[in-house]
Amino acid sequence: MKKTTSDVGLNRTGIQTSPIDSKETLEGAQQGVPSSPGSGLGILEVRALYAKESEGLGTVPVPATLKGMFTTAKELLKGNKPTVFIDKLGERLGFERTGVRLYEAALCKFDIHGPWQGGPSREQLEKILRDELSHFILVREAMEKLGADPTALTPSANLAAVASKGIPHVLVDPRTNLVQCLEALLVAELTDNAGWELLIELAQGLGQAELVEQFEQALGVEAEHLMLVRRWLIAGVTGEAGVREEAGVPAP
Repeated sequence: MKKTTSDVGLNRTGIQTSPIDSKETLEGAQQGVPSSPGSGLGILEVRALYAKESEGLGTVPVPATLKGMFTTAKELLKGNKPTVFIDKLGERLGFERTGVRLYEAALCKFDIHGPWQGGPSREQLEKILRDELSHFILVREAMEKLGADPTALTPSANLAAVASKGIPHVLVDPRTNLVQCLEALLVAELTDNAGWELLIELAQGLGQAELVEQFEQALGVEAEHLMLVRRWLIAGVTGEAGVREEAGVPAP
């Protein structure tokens, strides 16, 4: 039988499954004392110490080409800091590469669990995968034109990878179905749209008119991805609940 996200089963994680033991657990917690002296201030002091000693998440690499050094020097003379743009390009590059992997995993879930009314088709998921790949290529080429190294892990790319590492775990977890995976994909698409918006702002500020146009086209495509994922997720959840999304009444 096909499992949904809300099947009733033998879930023993809640306290109500064992009234006798839960009573003893509560009494023990009330009678217990801390296992060690001190308070939360101790860990805050340790974190502060580590933060002072840390060198940060990394650095933007020095341009390895004459074109890159010239571009950087020219912007610095204008009072701009082009390394911020390179850093955010690196972040977008890594995110789009991960996006390809996410939709590869989503396709696997689709093949296992199948479609539902109002949900995605395999062709739609494949198109989003191709879009993510094309955006990866777009950012890579933009970095190369600016003389930057697209293979380097920039600080923002490192940050984004750590912040979003739970999303791929959801997609490859054998226990999740496609509806549940769409919740993770929705987080990714929201982040992706915001990332492109920021990148466009930076490109405009640096006078990169050609890149602004290309990035705005990419943002338009990503906005469509966001709309579709949200729609599919709503259809999946309301379908399992037996209600119509638009009317909020039980489905026939």
